[in-house]
Amino acid sequence: MARHSITLSILSLAALVTARNCHDLSVSLDVSATNKAFDLAVPTTDIEITDIILQVTRQGGNFISDITTGETHISGNYELAATYCEPDHGPSKVLQILTHGIGFDRHYWDFPANNYNYSYTKTAVDEYGYSTFTYDRLGVGESSHGEPISEIQQALELAALKVLTQKLRASELSGLEDKHFDKIVHVGHSFGSVQTYGLTVDDKDACLSDGIVLTGFSQNGTFLPYFLLGGNFVQANSLPPLADYADGYVAPVSTTGVHINFFAPGAFDPEILQAAYSTGQPASIGELFTVGGSTGIPSSYSGPALVITGDRDVPFCGGDCSATGDPQLKSILDTSSQFLQQAQPFEAYVVKGAGHGLALEYSHVETTGKILDFFVQNGLAAQ
Repeated sequence: MARHSITLSILSLAALVTARNCHDLSVSLDVSATNKAFDLAVPTTDIEITDIILQVTRQGGNFISDITTGETHISGNYELAATYCEPDHGPSKVLQILTHGIGFDRHYWDFPANNYNYSYTKTAVDEYGYSTFTYDRLGVGESSHGEPISEIQQALELAALKVLTQKLRASELSGLEDKHFDKIVHVGHSFGSVQTYGLTVDDKDACLSDGIVLTGFSQNGTFLPYFLLGGNFVQANSLPPLADYADGYVAPVSTTGVHINFFAPGAFDPEILQAAYSTGQPASIGELFTVGGSTGIPSSYSGPALVITGDRDVPFCGGDCSATGDPQLKSILDTSSQFLQQAQPFEAYVVKGAGHGLALEYSHVETTGKILDFFVQNGLAAQ
C-alpha cells in the first residue's frame, strides 16, 4: 500500500494540461531467478532491524557473507503496476523504460508536486516526444509484494526487468500489443540503476538496450553503509501508510532519514522533502543484502552510456563525488568507464550541488535536460 497521506498544501496539486496520453497497466509476468539463500529469520521488531543494520555496516565485518548459505531458485507469476505515456500524436520510435530506486515507486519519475514541475516524464513526453514506461519494482507499491529476505532480491527484480524489456521489444506486453518501437533505452535511479547496469551484464546474446543512463549511481560501493546508517530505518508496517507490508520491509521513521540519504544541503524545497517522505516506499531486507547486484562485473555493452549523479550523493560518493584521491580521476563516477569500456560513447556527469535524489532537487532541470539531450545527441531521439 503506497503512502498517500499528503495534503494539497504540500503537493500544490492542480489540473494538469498536458500533451501526454498516459494510462495505468497491471502487467502479469512469469519471472524466475537464482537468489541468495540467507540463514536469517525475518526480523519482527525495530530493535532487530537496527541490529541487522549494525551487523551489516560493521567495519571489517562480513555479516552478509557469513549468513549466506548458498543459492535458491525463485519462480512465480507476479503482477507489476505500470504507467505508459506517449505524446498525443502517438507513440515515439524510441521507448524509455524507467526503473526507480529504493525509497520510491514509479511516481519518482512523474512526481506530482508543484503541478508536476519535477516530473521527468512530463519533460520527456511533452518536450522531447518520447514514449515512457514506468513501473513499481517487485515488492514495492502496487506491484506484487513477497517474502522480504529470500524472495524480493536484486536478481528477481533484474529478471523482471529483462522479461518486461523482451515483451515490450516484441510488442507482446498485455495492453500495449499495438505499440511498436524501433529502439528501447533504459534509465535507472539508484537501485534502479543497479538493475539497468545488470541488464547489460546479463544480456549475453542480444542487445536488450539501445542506450542506458545510470542516475544516482557509481561503481563504488564503499559508502553504502552511510545509506543504511543514515536512513533511520524501522519496520515499514509500524508506519500507518505502510501497514500492509509484512515484517522485514523497512522504511525511514521520519523525514530525517530521507533528508540524509537523498537531499543535499540547501538544494531542495522543504515541501518536496515532506512529499518524498509521505509518498515513500519501503525496501526489503533481501534488497539491502543484494543491493550491489552485478555492478562489480564488467559489461560488454557497446551502446551509449551516461552516468549522472549529484556531487553530494551519499550512498555512491560519500557526499563528495570529486574526492577520488587520484589526481588522474576527475570524479568517482569516472570509475564506471573501466566497467563499460566498450560503451560508445561513455560519459560521466556530476551535477553540482545535488544529492542522491537529484530528480527532486533544484537542479532537476539540469539533470533531466542532460539525460534527454544525451539520448538525442547519440542517435536516440524520440522520432
